Amino acid sequence: MTTATVDRPTTTPTAPVPPRRRPRPPARYVVVSVLAVLALVGALVGPAVYGFLTDSTAKDRIAADPPPTLFPDATVRRVDSLTDPQQARATRLMQQWWSDHGTTADDTAFQAFLEATLPGPPDAARRSAEMGEVERLDRQRTAAGITAATWLEAHGKKDVWKLAAHDQAEYLAGSTGDGRKNAVDDMLSMTKTVADDLGTTFQMSAPYVLEPSLRTDHVVSPGDVCPCSYPSRHASAAAASRTFLAHFMPQRDAEYRWWQDQIDYSRIYMAGHVASDIAGGTLLGDMVGQYFLVTRGGVAPDQVSSAGGAVEAGEPAGS
Repeated sequence: MTTATVDRPTTTPTAPVPPRRRPRPPARYVVVSVLAVLALVGALVGPAVYGFLTDSTAKDRIAADPPPTLFPDATVRRVDSLTDPQQARATRLMQQWWSDHGTTADDTAFQAFLEATLPGPPDAARRSAEMGEVERLDRQRTAAGITAATWLEAHGKKDVWKLAAHDQAEYLAGSTGDGRKNAVDDMLSMTKTVADDLGTTFQMSAPYVLEPSLRTDHVVSPGDVCPCSYPSRHASAAAASRTFLAHFMPQRDAEYRWWQDQIDYSRIYMAGHVASDIAGGTLLGDMVGQYFLVTRGGVAPDQVSSAGGAVEAGEPAGS
């Protein structure tokens, strides 16, 4: 029987050729792509949700949603007649606090003092008259004005002022700069808490709650009283921040005042507030700003005083 032989290959088989990999893009392109996606997310979901999703800073949020063309300077100066008198009134009211408590920080007691001391809103007749300005501005609204006011509503409550504090901190030693930023964070938290508490206490309906046609983008149900608008939270945040930050960099006060005017005017323009809401919020913010200058900034009370403008507790802030 013949055995069949099997011819075996005499050469070593070659190893399989691995598939070619695509080259990885340079890191800088990856970063640019990520930033582009985040900017798109910011545009689609809005700054509040964007901030939550990305744990971003005020600088990041404004970079992702840069300001549009804002209101003309001559237009927003109208609110100066509401805000300018409040600094002196704040100084007058704060004298009682310094007399009773000295210069040591006691935030809980100070918040209670603010809620007991801040003058209440004007009577119904005056508030009704103030609604006339809101209605007039409603008839004059433009697409550009709505865009400006919408941006200021989103970023004017915190981001503008956090960024201003960040800019100041860049000129300071690390711990001092951090203290400046932390003070502004704490001020914004305090103004929010007190304004919200007083809003609940005074029950002054926002203009668009009284007349839902002023803001058709908001849902108002029959019988709703709040959102309540006295005192204005935006105005209190702006006044506290300007009072505090301008003391340390007076050369930038004109810039801070411009932002304050833009923010305050936009709140009346979009039917979030009437004039006395802005005045009351400014008075609250000026008091908070003075308190933080003394208790966090180490400034003596007589160095944050303004002459004149005395106001009695219970007198409407816009008087």
